[in-house]
Amino acid sequence: MAFHSKRYRGLHEKVKTKDPVSLTDAIKQLKAFNTTKFDQTVEVSTNLGIDPRQSDQNVRGSVGLPNGIGKSVRVAVFAQGENAEKATAAGADIVGGDDLAQRIKGGFMDFDVALATPDMMGVVGPLGRVLGPRGLMPSPRAGTVTTDIATAVREFKAGKIEFRNDKGGNVAAPVGKLSFSEAQLQENITTFLNHLKSVKPAAAKGTYIRSVTISATMSPGIRVLA
Repeated sequence: MAFHSKRYRGLHEKVKTKDPVSLTDAIKQLKAFNTTKFDQTVEVSTNLGIDPRQSDQNVRGSVGLPNGIGKSVRVAVFAQGENAEKATAAGADIVGGDDLAQRIKGGFMDFDVALATPDMMGVVGPLGRVLGPRGLMPSPRAGTVTTDIATAVREFKAGKIEFRNDKGGNVAAPVGKLSFSEAQLQENITTFLNHLKSVKPAAAKGTYIRSVTISATMSPGIRVLA
């Protein structure tokens, strides 16, 4: 059984209802939980009506949030030649090819997003066992394998996020900081949920978004009307 601190239990008692509430009301409640000395990350968690065992029902993608996520994003890029120069000029933190792959095989993981140009997938492919479990494997479906590497770097540095479902059919993503205004959080969360709806697999039947919960790093979750 999970252990929660006295502070967490106190906040949990302040959650007005276990029933879903409007996003506006949920954000107001969440903002009231801002009692830590650090700026907590706000996350949206959803449970989807998909069968993760079926490849045609898996959900993966990326979306740019209008207000960013409130943190510096470290971007690693697999590219060579002119594309490597473009990635560096666009603000990539690490750019390389075989040399970067060898560093990652040796344990280097000091980045939040990995991008690649299509011609580098021969180098990136063998890293699947390392990057895959961490959700960092470049993929065309997620927009992290692209010919327009400069644009991709700028978008992810500006707050574009990547998401994918887990084995239970859940998708979770950071959508900002608790210091964001209510309007900024509402805009980011709405953008994420609308995009999630737009990538519903054709093979998924019945209710697609079964539940939505928002929470902060050290706060209880608040259920939102899906």
